[in-house]
Order: sequence, then C-alpha cells, then structure tokens
Amino acid sequence: MLGSTILNLRSRHATSRTTLARAIGASASTLCLHVDQLIAQGYVEETGLEKASVGRPQRVLGLQSKAGWFAGIEFNAQRVQAVCVDFAGKKQASAICTLPEQPDTPTTLRALAEVMGKLIAEQKTPLLGIGVGVPGLVDRKSGKGRYFSFIKQWKNVPVAELLQQHFKTTVTLENNLRVIALAERWFGGGRDLRNYVILGPRSGFGLSIMHDGELMHGAHEVAGEIGLWSWPQPEGDRALHDTLSATAIYRRMARLSPEVPLPQDLRSALEQVADPASAEWKSTVLDYARVIRSVQLLVDPEVFFLHGPLTVLGPRFCADIENAVSTLPPQLPDMKIKIVPSALGDDAGALGAASLAMEVWSPAP
Repeated sequence: MLGSTILNLRSRHATSRTTLARAIGASASTLCLHVDQLIAQGYVEETGLEKASVGRPQRVLGLQSKAGWFAGIEFNAQRVQAVCVDFAGKKQASAICTLPEQPDTPTTLRALAEVMGKLIAEQKTPLLGIGVGVPGLVDRKSGKGRYFSFIKQWKNVPVAELLQQHFKTTVTLENNLRVIALAERWFGGGRDLRNYVILGPRSGFGLSIMHDGELMHGAHEVAGEIGLWSWPQPEGDRALHDTLSATAIYRRMARLSPEVPLPQDLRSALEQVADPASAEWKSTVLDYARVIRSVQLLVDPEVFFLHGPLTVLGPRFCADIENAVSTLPPQLPDMKIKIVPSALGDDAGALGAASLAMEVWSPAP
C-alpha cells in the first residue's frame, strides 16, 4: 500500500487522504497511518489546504522532490540516452553518448556506464533505482538483454548484474519500446488512457502495447516484435524491419539503395526528402496503414503514438495513414484509427526507463 500511495500522489490521481483512500480502496484510518509514516520518512509532505465541495477543506499532499532520484537509460544501435527524474516525477537532467557505426557489446556497455556516471556526478540526493530500456528481446527476470541484431555480440548480456555491481542500486530491465509506453503514461498523451500502442520505427521496427493499463509481454516476451514479420515486396518477401524502419523509409523516400550510408541527422534528412505528392510517400503510407489495420484487429487500441525519426513528418503523415486505413477492408466505420506523433522527443525512452524504476520502487515498511 505504501508503494501505491506514492504512485497515486506522483501521478496526481489523488491529492489528499480522502482521494487516496478512494483510489487505493483502503479504509480512511489505515490510509492515514500510511500517509503519516511516509511523512515521517521524508517522502510525502503536506502542501496546503484544498477546499472540498462538501465538508471541511482537505490537506493537500505531495511528494518531497529531494527524497531521491531515479535514473532512466535507453539505447539503440546509434546512441545511449539517460535522464534523472526526481522523487516527485520531474525530469532534472539528461546525458547522451553517441555510439560508433555498428557498435559491439563492450562499447555499448561502456557507454551505459558513462552516461550514468555523468548523471551521478550532478546529483546530491540518493539514487533510488535504475531503469533500463533495452532494444530487442529481453529477459526481465534474469535482467539480460537476450538478442538485438544491430549490436554485435548482443546475446544474453547480463545488463542488470553489471550495472548493479557498478552503481550499487536496484536495476530493472524492460524492452525499450515498452518503456516508451510508460513514458506516455507518466509524461505524455497516455495519462488517462488504458489501451494504446507505441509505434517505434527506428533502426528496426516494433511496437509496444498497453492493454487495460498493463504492458503486454506475451508468453515468451516477444509481444510487439512485428519487425520480424515477413512482408511481401516486389523483389520477394522481406522482414518488416527492412521495410518500415526509419532508415528504410529514408532510403525509400530518397530513392537510395540499402548500401548508401545514412546521414548523421536522420530527422533533418527525412524532412528534406519527404514529398507527400510522391509515389514513395504514398507507398509508405499504405504499408503503414496495412500494418496498423492488422494491429487494430488484434488489440483494438484507443490511440497509436508514433515515436522515432518519422515524427518529423508531422500530423500530415499520421492523417494520411488514418485515411488510408479507412479504405482498407474490412470497413469499420465506428472504429476510426487515431495516430498521434508523440511530443516527448528523443529522450522518451530514457524517461520511460526512469518511469519503470519509479513504478517498481517501494519504501521500506
């Protein structure tokens, strides 16, 4: 109950003892005891009075931002990003480390330690936990990155154990697209939603699913790995990774072969080559529409949030996909697709990883 009290105050879904008791389903007397304990431990504070619609004014509760901080790290084959989020859930600092082209596992692990070291050097309050958004397949129970084809030798890497040894705190792993779903819940457009999907076209292509307020993992932790789908192309079937990743879309729109090196700033390059009137734009929209219609029929989300470099294509790209979906069979006039380019930016994954650390942390009883 202590952990639930903290989470409800941090999300602002409850701001008083009365609303906390209602949100958690606890008796008022029990809840008051827990709140008093958290105040004594330095985690919760009373910030003033709030006039109630009925009865006496209620004491407003909040979290002590200086009680500690959470680190979030997220990475892919291009860079490692990290953020510091204080106890009240506010972002305070960030760090980034660019990876060399085709990085290997030792280089990536050194970059994880480097960005964490930068954050720790700037903080004066206790580090309470680290969340890590790991690309590809993840074994959450063992804290290992199981497989990611875009980092050399990335197989069964004991990420949690290595970071725990180095930084002496709890480390929690999750797939990097799933932590982005947590970022939308805490910092973005998913605050009041229970069913939504994250679209993550970056160096690969995948998605994460928030279903009835819970992340979907699947029996083998591969829910959302649709980049492994076989996708028909004129030259033969290819993996969806090779067709709808941000890098593949850039090369398609720029009419470049797969061997041509990628620009350093993919967002700006996409913006320069994107032409809504072109055949390449229209074929990209149609491919995305087909994928999204398939996903809609599987999990029926309220919203799709687009993340990654393709957000630079803006609302026009999302609207064109929505319109294309509406033309595909089966016709579902009462189930209009909604696609939103996320406003969270490049550190969404790191924010989500910090959110993961916040959600699993609980004060001592």
